[in-house]
Formats: sequence, C-alpha cells, structure tokens
Amino acid sequence: MWLRQGEERGSQPRPKVSEMPLPQKKRWVSMAKGLVLGALFTSLLLLLYSYAAPPLHTGLASTTPEGTAPCSPAPGEPEALTPANGSAGGCQPRRDIVFMKTHKTASSTLLNILFRFGQKHGLKFAFPNGRNDFDYPAFFARSLVQDYRPGACFNIICNHMRFHYEEVRGLVPPNATFITVLRDPARLFESSFHYFGSVVPFTWKLSGSDKLAEFLQDPDRYYDPNGYNAHYLRNLLFFDLGYDSGLDPGNPQVQEHILEVERRFHLVLLQEYFDESLVLLKDLLCWELEDVLYFKLNARRASAVPRLSGELYRRATAWNVLDARLYRHFNASFWRKVEAFGRERMAREVATLRRANERMRRICIDGGRAVDAAAIQDSAMQPWQPLGAKSILGYNLKKSIGQRHAQLCRRMLTPEIQYLMDLGVNLWVTKLWKLIRDFLRW
Repeated sequence: MWLRQGEERGSQPRPKVSEMPLPQKKRWVSMAKGLVLGALFTSLLLLLYSYAAPPLHTGLASTTPEGTAPCSPAPGEPEALTPANGSAGGCQPRRDIVFMKTHKTASSTLLNILFRFGQKHGLKFAFPNGRNDFDYPAFFARSLVQDYRPGACFNIICNHMRFHYEEVRGLVPPNATFITVLRDPARLFESSFHYFGSVVPFTWKLSGSDKLAEFLQDPDRYYDPNGYNAHYLRNLLFFDLGYDSGLDPGNPQVQEHILEVERRFHLVLLQEYFDESLVLLKDLLCWELEDVLYFKLNARRASAVPRLSGELYRRATAWNVLDARLYRHFNASFWRKVEAFGRERMAREVATLRRANERMRRICIDGGRAVDAAAIQDSAMQPWQPLGAKSILGYNLKKSIGQRHAQLCRRMLTPEIQYLMDLGVNLWVTKLWKLIRDFLRW
C-alpha cells in the first residue's frame, strides 16, 4: 500500500480543520474595525460637544472678572460721533455698532452689510473665538471675544449671541448704535422648525409626513422646555434677546422686557419690510447707498418653504405669544418711524435701493439668480447647510466682472463662514464640525 507524502504507517487520517470562508472573514474584520472606529469617533464627538455646546442656563451667566469696566478707546481713536441724521446736512457716518443678530430673520444678509462696511473702513470687530457665534445658547460674556483684553474697545459686534446688555455695553464706546431685527413669529417659528428641527430631539417623536402641522396640533404633548435645543422652537426672539422664553404671558415682566428693548436699541428692523428697514438704518447711521446694497443670503429654496395655513398660522402665533407681543410692539413703532421719515420720501428711497440692487445683480451674479447648493461652482460661495438637507441657496459669481465692481461683488456674495475666515477669525471648532459633517455626509 502506497503512503501519501507525510503520512506514517498506522497513523489515522487527520481530520480537516474547518476554516471560515475568506469573504466572510473579511466581512467580520471589516465590522470589527468599524466598531472600533465608531467608538473612537463617538468619543471625539462627545469631546467636541462638551466644548462647542455649553450648558443652557435660564439665569445670566457670570460676568467677565472686571465687571462693568467700560472699554477704553486707544489714543488717537476717534470719539463716538454725535447722533447722525441723513436729513440733516453734514452728518458723520456712525462706525460703532452693536447688531444683536437674531435667528432666521434675514440677519445673515445684514451681517454681510456690516462686514463690508467694517472691512472698507478698517474697523475693529469683536469676533468669537473658535466658532462663528459667542458660545450660543449661553449668555454673552466679554471673555468670549477673540484676543480680548480688559478695557479693549471695539467698533462692531455682530455675531450670534444670547444677549447680555451689560457685557456687550462694556465693549463699545458710549455712543454706539444698537440695532436688531425681528420677524413675524409664526413665520420665524416655521423657518426655525425646518432649519433646526433635526437637532431638537423631542421632534424625533413626530412620525407624520408634515411634522410641523403635527407638532402644532398639540405642542404641549411634544415640547420639553428643558430638552436639548428646545429654545429654537418657542419664543426664539425673546430667548435671543436674553429673556426667559418660558415666561407666563400674564407676567408683568413680559411688558417690562419689551420696553427695555425699546430703551436699549436705537432701531429695530423688520424682516418683512427689509428695504424700508435699510433706508431707516442708512439714515440713522448716515451711510452711503452703496453701504446698504445687498443680495439675499442664507435663503431656503422655494420647495423647502411650506407656507403655514390660516389655522396653523394662528396656532404658531399662539405658541410663540411672547414673540408675538414683542413683534406687535415694534411693528407699531417701526411705522411711526416711517411716518416721521416721510412716506413719500421712503417710497423714493426704497425704489432707489431696489434699482441699485438690481443693477448689482446684473453685474455680479451668473445667471442672475440664486441656485441650489449642488449648482454652486466655487466652494468659497457655498453656504452652510442645515443637518440632513441642502436647502440653502447660494450664488455663482460671474467670471468676467469689471475691476470697479469685482471686489464689491465677491464680498456681497460671500457667505458668513467664508467671510469670517477672510476677516481672520479663528473658526477651528466650526471647521472641525464641517469636516465631520462632510465625512458622514450629513
């Protein structure tokens, strides 16, 4: 009997060892690697979250150590100018401005106007450090300003914050102009719900195709005032301005807060009457027409902007009743300012502004209109998108623009994040978050 090579006489045949098929083995190795990477990635997200999302407090944050010490303008720095009025001859442009940037109110468009003015005149901005807001939703503190030193004085403050008047007041000269912008609360709620809803966990319980309508049918069933990011979905204007958005509407503090806003802010703009608001702002600040030219930034595409029906509109207004009272008050005061300015004069200046904007649209914008994110050719023109959607429109800059308008066109079309980087702001948290989102395709 012939023996096979390696066999010995009398030995038993060796049993065959069952081996895992190669494709299945590779699959298990891949899964194991994925679990390890997933654990590491989750740890990184938790670390980032601990830095980038400070805890929400209903009371005021502790102030900067030096308390209410005012800013100290450097020698040779011009003093704050006396109140300007475009109707009076020889007014001087105001350069010290606090813009309380509210959410979903066309505030990104106004921010671009302020960036351009400050850059044009070499003004000093108070910028956040690491991200594009001042640790929102925590209250603003001077220590959050990039490169802040006690006694430092700034010309312009304009990034998102939760307003803390005393802290902001200490960063600008005494005669600084305070402005903000409001929006119809039902429309603002609708926009905020669609933009921020995916990062408000209690909305995840909504299962219908129209989550907004489902929520408004019984908001108390879903709303958790202590839930993460809950502030985005009730009385957001009141919250941004530094007040308790959960106050009982009958509490006398509500009216006191509204009157306090009126005392502190020189002009409250309205998103629905943006052109009229800019005419009033131009007059208040004694600026030139070119200073308030704009293109609409951070706007959603039409298919992503469902309009509230009559009943849902009423429900949204009732749900945001504090904001509704705030808006009604400043809607009335806005039209009083228009009357004082002059209705006919306002109509003429609005028409002039719109003609100038239309002229710039023809000069600057390729195709003459905003386009979907996928159609934007230059990454420097790509706006920040909400999680899970690319609903924010942007622009393509024309390839050939005359030297006279090239710089203005680019600045008018540059989105907020890219403009902040152009101005030298440290945005390491925002950049890291973008890398993570791009990696996960969020």
